[in-house]
Amino acid sequence: MLGLQESGDAPLEEILKEYLGRRELLLVLDNFEQILSAAPLVGELLSAALRLKVLVTSRIPLGIYGEHEYAVPPLTVPDPMRMPDIGALSQYEAVRLFIERAGAAKAGFEITSENAPAIAEICARLDGLPLAIELAAARIKLLPPKAILTRLANRLKLLTGGAKDLPARQRTLRGAIEWSHDLLDEGERTLFARLAVFSGGRTLEAIEAVCNAEGDLPVDAFDGVSSLLDKSLLTRDEGPQEEPRFVMLETIHEYAREKLEESGEAGETKRLHAEYFLSFAEEAEPDLVWAEQIEWMDRLEAEHDNLRVALSWSVKAGEVESVPRMAGSLSLFWSVRGYSSEGRGWCEEALARDAAHESPIRAKVLLGLGIMAWRQSDYDGAEQSLGESLALYRGSGDGKGEAISLLYLGKAAIDRNELDLASELLSEGESICRSLGDPANLADILNISAIVAMARGDLVGANAILEEALGLARAAGHIRCLALATSNLGINAMLEGDYEKAQALMEEALELNLALKDRGNHAVSLHNLGLIALRRGNPEQAADLCSRSTQMFGDLLDSIGVTISLDALAAVSGERGEVRKAVHVWGAAQTLRDAMGVSQPPDDKEVLEPFVEAARSSLEAAAFQAAWEEGRAMTQEQAVALALQDVGNGEHTARAEPA
Repeated sequence: MLGLQESGDAPLEEILKEYLGRRELLLVLDNFEQILSAAPLVGELLSAALRLKVLVTSRIPLGIYGEHEYAVPPLTVPDPMRMPDIGALSQYEAVRLFIERAGAAKAGFEITSENAPAIAEICARLDGLPLAIELAAARIKLLPPKAILTRLANRLKLLTGGAKDLPARQRTLRGAIEWSHDLLDEGERTLFARLAVFSGGRTLEAIEAVCNAEGDLPVDAFDGVSSLLDKSLLTRDEGPQEEPRFVMLETIHEYAREKLEESGEAGETKRLHAEYFLSFAEEAEPDLVWAEQIEWMDRLEAEHDNLRVALSWSVKAGEVESVPRMAGSLSLFWSVRGYSSEGRGWCEEALARDAAHESPIRAKVLLGLGIMAWRQSDYDGAEQSLGESLALYRGSGDGKGEAISLLYLGKAAIDRNELDLASELLSEGESICRSLGDPANLADILNISAIVAMARGDLVGANAILEEALGLARAAGHIRCLALATSNLGINAMLEGDYEKAQALMEEALELNLALKDRGNHAVSLHNLGLIALRRGNPEQAADLCSRSTQMFGDLLDSIGVTISLDALAAVSGERGEVRKAVHVWGAAQTLRDAMGVSQPPDDKEVLEPFVEAARSSLEAAAFQAAWEEGRAMTQEQAVALALQDVGNGEHTARAEPA
């Protein structure tokens, strides 16, 4: 307290200015949002007292000249998907606070290897908010961490019971959020509730389109978002191409969803959200094979949670047409970015709801389903879906769709070592693309035709085909096709024994796949670089590269990808003198291929055959055959675990993984 009193006719403000003007002070003002109308007075005090400094805590900026804002960030939280050890876990601020407050609530509480994962996920799901973490930790007296975690679906109900000597707004999580919500005017409250329909962030364009579609929002959307940012009910992230995205912490989002339901506008707002993101997906689709494909893939990635929400709502609402339309538009994105399992589920859902069994939309969904089945080495499923899409496209006269169906049927035929069939399918697709003047899909087909030529030993012919594909891909700005052509040229150079050229080309392909975030072809690039490292006499580098490709193929459920990486890792074991282990892994890989009805890729077989022969010559025939049969009895999981034993720690390459 300053101890000032009014004197005579002088207003108290003038006395305060005169008092502060003679002193060098730090004035601390806490919870200023309660008296925000007094902000101009703070500005006057600073002007009158030149040596005065003011430190203000407030949920809303004062908006006066000379103000410097510092947003207090949430506490640091661990990534539950990449759990550090217990010692490192306690270095995170949120975890440290949880442990401290849980220990105060229950004597003897400590973090253990058993409860650490639940504690880490609690802190992450509570967004690192100190009050939320304190209230969760206080529940330790009643519930163990795993039980608290399962109840976080309704965190506003769970997180109550703060200390009785604290203000009411700090005793419950709901009270803390309501305190901020009560500071909003009517228009801001309407916007806040409508924003709950989004998931994973929102662009300003999407906010305006969904929250003010009917022009009935009582506040300007831009001004409303700015106010919600100021009041810490939104945060700002950087999206693709530096487009700002506005995010709600999940704790606040739960409260906003309640307000949306209470408003009576939930159904209409969800419909507008689904319509907007259907339009967004359809706008993106044509550009996924042209010069802006990386930009559009990144934008779809940023909006993936919103697209999921829109699809889910459309399914529940019985939107028969919109589900197939969106699934068909997103299938290439799902395939490239490694969401084939999820994408297949949506496509199957879409087909089950599509009443028009001969529609162009159905053909597109079947094509997407077939591509993703092929990505996951499900050849029977791929051929069935692709065959149906081909028939529909032919019936409707859609040459482009017909050519793409032929392309992927050709890929499946190559994997099954049916080269004559593949050549026939690809030749037909090539003719269609040339007649249509479709350079992007022609480049894709030429790329795969070159693989047939390589499998037949025609490296010169393959190079000529790939050079044409490369030129078409460059002209079209088709990054994915450019990466594939570059990779295939690298394989050709490897087969020709020019390992320096092969490595340069394969590294270029890897960089393109990293830019595109094409997880499947990224794994292929790592595998091929591993083969080159083997042939250049660097088994340790090969071990690092192929262990990473094995794990990526496994994550993508790409079983044929797993087998080719197992073959390479077996060669590494052989080079290290672990010959029986090598033969075990080769035997297991062959069994996996037999079960899928596919063959070892010819280029891989040619590169690795010397390593197999070296192993064969170092063991007696009976011992080699016995080890091979033992390997054939292994499951995929057992073979991968064996192959990945002692393969290195990733120190041999420094390239960044995609996000």
